[in-house]
Amino acid sequence: MTGGPGSNGVAAAAATPGAPSGDPRAPGWAQGASAGARGAPGGDPGAPGGPGAGPGEPPGWLLDLAEAAASAPVPARLRPPPGGGRPSAVLMLFGTGPDGPDLLLVQRGPGLRRHSGQPAFPGGAIDPSDGGPVPAALREAAEEAGVDPAGVDVLAVLPDVFIEHSGFAVTPVLAWWRRPVPVAAADPPEVTSVARVPLAELADPARRVSIRHPSGVTGPAFRVRGMLVWGFTGALVDRLLTLAGWEQPWDRGRVEELPPEALTPGS
Repeated sequence: MTGGPGSNGVAAAAATPGAPSGDPRAPGWAQGASAGARGAPGGDPGAPGGPGAGPGEPPGWLLDLAEAAASAPVPARLRPPPGGGRPSAVLMLFGTGPDGPDLLLVQRGPGLRRHSGQPAFPGGAIDPSDGGPVPAALREAAEEAGVDPAGVDVLAVLPDVFIEHSGFAVTPVLAWWRRPVPVAAADPPEVTSVARVPLAELADPARRVSIRHPSGVTGPAFRVRGMLVWGFTGALVDRLLTLAGWEQPWDRGRVEELPPEALTPGS
């Protein structure tokens, strides 16, 4: 980990004002794009390993999602400014586990200068030796969670999203975990835990909440596996659910204040 982007911050990136409940084409990052994904999270025919997906091949729903996510426009307020920002990358790694399709998240350590104690996608700043966002995202996932890059198939590189408070221009890299390996926090104290979070849990309306940052900005969040996923990471997860057509009606009026322990310097 090299001081990369985390879950916080751009609560503005998470905000989707006026988004109708349950509308898979709600305003926001998707901006009218929808994957029309084949199947929903769970044990359906479109899930990994179902018809149309051979051994180790990415399932149809993920290919659809990758195509939609790569072409979805980024709102003007989230585009990198002229001159860009500090280049960084995150790995949005989809796999299939005992509870169905899942997404890899890490928990940042409490002593970091940025994004401490927050759930995030594996990722960090792009080093000159990386050669771009894809190698950087794979390197960070290996360093932070023990992911073997040889078992990962990159499906799409998404448009950059700018985190104003930290100056990072983040390139999300969407990938399929063709050959999963056991993962754990491989870079303590920067990462304290690793979780493969089932997509069915992320889509569960009972686990969804709107979080209000002290700045007054409100955005989507998720309570999963003992974590509160909010801010930048929460925004990306929310957009993935929207693009894939998995979003279920949830109570957007359920607004909670950001817990004090989630506030860190620069949050």
